Amino acid sequence: MRVLLSTYGSRGDVEPLVGLAVQLRAVGAQVRVCAPPDEDFVQRLAGVGVPLVPVGPSARALTKAAPPPSSMPRYAAEVIASQFGAVTAAAEGCDALVATGMMPAAAGALSVAEKLGIRSVSVTFQQLTLPAPHRRPLAYPGRAFPPEVTDNRVLWDLDAQSINVLFGEALNTNRASIGLPPVDNVRDFVIGDRPWLATDPVLDPWRETPDLDVVQTGAWVLPDERPLPAELVAFLDAGTPPVYVGFGSMPMHTSTDVAQVAVEAIRAQGRRAVVAGGWADLALIGERDDCFAVGEVNQQALFGRVAAVVHHGGAGTTTTATRAGAPQVVVPQGVDQPYWAARVADLGIGTAHDGPTPTFESLAAALGTALAPETRARATDVAATIRTDGATVAAKLLLGAISRDRPPVSA
Repeated sequence: MRVLLSTYGSRGDVEPLVGLAVQLRAVGAQVRVCAPPDEDFVQRLAGVGVPLVPVGPSARALTKAAPPPSSMPRYAAEVIASQFGAVTAAAEGCDALVATGMMPAAAGALSVAEKLGIRSVSVTFQQLTLPAPHRRPLAYPGRAFPPEVTDNRVLWDLDAQSINVLFGEALNTNRASIGLPPVDNVRDFVIGDRPWLATDPVLDPWRETPDLDVVQTGAWVLPDERPLPAELVAFLDAGTPPVYVGFGSMPMHTSTDVAQVAVEAIRAQGRRAVVAGGWADLALIGERDDCFAVGEVNQQALFGRVAAVVHHGGAGTTTTATRAGAPQVVVPQGVDQPYWAARVADLGIGTAHDGPTPTFESLAAALGTALAPETRARATDVAATIRTDGATVAAKLLLGAISRDRPPVSA
């Protein structure tokens, strides 16, 4: 069996596919991944022996450029066109395609699967893009919903209209070029009849709705066996557990020196700090020995040794910190991150920072709550309830579906 995993987005969109790819190979499938050509993605997949087929422009460069909302259709058209090119070649001979990442990218990949006549599965790593009458949809940048509209069902209709305006023309132009009919509702085309939600049911409980048959597999996490760097281990061993601060794939477009603010707030709690550079390029200031800078690192191992984790609220980082039993301070930057911040606060395993730009005072106050003994105890209790088999569940579901699609072998 051959499976193509396709995405376009940040590390949070690629890392879960690493976990699924490894589990698929463990049950005998051949796997390749279509993802942005960023070097950290290339190295991550090479490290587990899974080939990467580069697609589209650098996700890091696009994120750091922060193009204005008005340019979104143009960038989406570029992403969609790249999907039709790279994914078509990569999917030849495959039995199934798993599509995730940015909606226009997923729409392009699913169109390729349709053209080739292979099974496809649409996956999301957060539930906020799945229409649900009990909550509002996320608004796209530059396309705020009318403030007078409060009916969630009407808002979801407006959401579908926005997505069609942003991505519909580019998608249907590319579909026509390969002989496919136009799509009237891009969002519903991407979600399909039975989308998969690859999140933990405790951290991200799905509330059943009459219009969607959602399969929640659990989060796709690959156990990370990489050792921590010797210098980092020496730092960890040299004193009390430090506080980790890192913002993953968020570029942090702010005039505030977030690293300096964070380190000062951490020091005010009598703690040392581990600062991760990430796409925000956070860096240490000064030469005091109570701080340590890290790049790419095994977060699963590191988070088990820290007093708290200060982060942006990406789905992957939130899940990893929760599984490690580390109290959290979530400083959400946008999109789904306020949701994850709220979930951390609701579960009592940390705090949700108010707004994307921390100050010394606001971060010190949040750390005071996160470092309280009762927060640590609650984080430890919740960690024991988080599933670890999400990627295994998904791999078995996918291969079972492929097997059912195949005609029986005659004697």
